[in-house]
Amino acid sequence: MLPNKKHQDAGRSIFMSSVQGLANTLAVVVTFFGAPPLYSKSVGWIQSFTTQHYGYGFEDITSIIWGCTCAALIFFISRASISTALVMGGLAVATRFL
Repeated sequence: MLPNKKHQDAGRSIFMSSVQGLANTLAVVVTFFGAPPLYSKSVGWIQSFTTQHYGYGFEDITSIIWGCTCAALIFFISRASISTALVMGGLAVATRFL
């Protein structure tokens, strides 16, 4: 019996969508715990930089934008790292059993 190409592609698609979902979920958790420390340690410097180079009155909007930037940085870096690690780990397990 010959293997069905569509069946193999469906199995890979399910695996990859599961990896993507797991990576997104773990990235949200990492962002929840990682963004506040990054923000609190850097927001003072960012506000000082903004005041020195752009004048007074931009500190509030800068802190809001910097908070969103910190969250996005942590999320996308952790998602890329976790996704890569999961795919490499899955490939390592698959090659071990093949």
